[in-house]
Amino acid sequence: MAIILNIETATTNCSVSLAKKGKILALTEEDTTTHSHSEKLHDFILNTLKQGKTTIKELDAVSVSFGPGSYTGLRIVVSAAKGICFGLGIPLVKISTLKILAAKGKTASQSDLIASVVEAKRQDVFFALYNKKLKELQKPRMITLKKESFLKELELNRVLFVGSGAKKTKEHIKNSNAFFLTANPSAKEMAPISYQKLIEKKTENLSSCEPNYINEFYTTAKKLSF
Repeated sequence: MAIILNIETATTNCSVSLAKKGKILALTEEDTTTHSHSEKLHDFILNTLKQGKTTIKELDAVSVSFGPGSYTGLRIVVSAAKGICFGLGIPLVKISTLKILAAKGKTASQSDLIASVVEAKRQDVFFALYNKKLKELQKPRMITLKKESFLKELELNRVLFVGSGAKKTKEHIKNSNAFFLTANPSAKEMAPISYQKLIEKKTENLSSCEPNYINEFYTTAKKLSF
């Protein structure tokens, strides 16, 4: 039946959805700067299952947003998902936080390209580039914003910059082809993506699956400019 529990805690939004064959049955979420995901996630999962009139034993898979994003938020979501999957003997699906944002941008804009940008330190953002079909054109990484950023992409394309880093990006990018949407990822947009990955059997090894912290980009020597 492909009933999937989707969990997103990579940013300030603590979000849980229940979906059947990619269609939302229930959604519970709260966006707060208190980062109290560890306190709320269990109740959000139970509430979402109740809304969807589904027991936890009826789940066919769990899907998680695996980063980049908040270190604590990512550890919470992956640990919770692994626990459910181990206990029930069901598969784990992981989705890039940046792809989830791109899915949100796809429904909000007619832009040619979608650049997901998640807030990081100073003038940095976590970034990935997608086309309208959510195909990844540039892989997730951390970049340092400059006024020259994205000149090539903006020359021939309308680009939507979506995410918590959109406001920061707007301060650097002055181009008529650039559009901006400040938003956080939601488990709502995870539903069709997780279903597609499950039917394609793109699931994870529970023992080795870890969040994508992009730790290597935190040092000055390894940080990339774009």
